[in-house]
Amino acid sequence: MPHNLPNLLTGLRIVAIPLMVVCYYLPQPISTVGAAVVFIVAAVTDWLDGWVARRMGQTSQFGAFLDPVADKLLVTVALILLMHRMDNIFITLAGMVVIGREIVISALREWMAQLGKRASVAVSGIAKVKTGVQMTAIPILIWYPSWPAVEEIRLLGFFLLALAVILTLWSMVLYFRAFLSTLEEQGARPEG
Repeated sequence: MPHNLPNLLTGLRIVAIPLMVVCYYLPQPISTVGAAVVFIVAAVTDWLDGWVARRMGQTSQFGAFLDPVADKLLVTVALILLMHRMDNIFITLAGMVVIGREIVISALREWMAQLGKRASVAVSGIAKVKTGVQMTAIPILIWYPSWPAVEEIRLLGFFLLALAVILTLWSMVLYFRAFLSTLEEQGARPEG
């Protein structure tokens, strides 16, 4: 593993996940505020590690692998916590879509790597926007129980999560188009 600042920041994002879970189960208002703050700090490291890597010329294959893994772990665990606490069909369905998409796209990337075409399913601009919207919606929804009288906060979180789900599905369609185009170019057909 290359030891550099970007990889350290990515590693800290992974280490923050159990801290977020512990905070989430503490008494109110520490639970919601603490978990949301940990999530926000971890989300900022997502932007920061990429910026530092490019700025300092410290990009690496290991960092390119670890960064999306850290993002997916952070978002997945946070969504599971939200599904548990909120007991809301919208949150559950949104979580299922987001988590399911991550599993499908990871498997798709693995398959494309075996075909030597991993670059054809590289991270798209829509996927980056989707990640940004998720990283905004989730801490709002985690933090919301600290201000239950401010209904607009919850509605903003729901709206942003709905937007993230739309972007999630849209990006998945784009990935599948690239995937099918690559298969057609190679004359391959997916097995059923």
